[in-house]
Amino acid sequence: MAKGYWVSAYRTISDPEKLAAYNELARPAVEAGGGRVLVRGGRTVAHDAGIAERTVLIEFDSFEQAVAAHASEAYQKALLVLSDAVKRDFRIVEGL
Repeated sequence: MAKGYWVSAYRTISDPEKLAAYNELARPAVEAGGGRVLVRGGRTVAHDAGIAERTVLIEFDSFEQAVAAHASEAYQKALLVLSDAVKRDFRIVEGL
């Protein structure tokens, strides 16, 4: 079965305090959903039209598990806290 991944590329962070509060709620929600953080921040070299603000990569055992974790009540609460604190490109992708 192909793994699932959350890929977040942050374009701007306008409220670091809200982002920190989101992280406190999102981490246990992701872990409860079976997610494992592979990349969170760290060094980045952006190419083409990329922005090197912040990148997060989370791995799940399946694409379906990744979708379910995003839809979970716990993660949805984290998103409410995040609200308008960031602009990011967030997607769930299926691995090979």
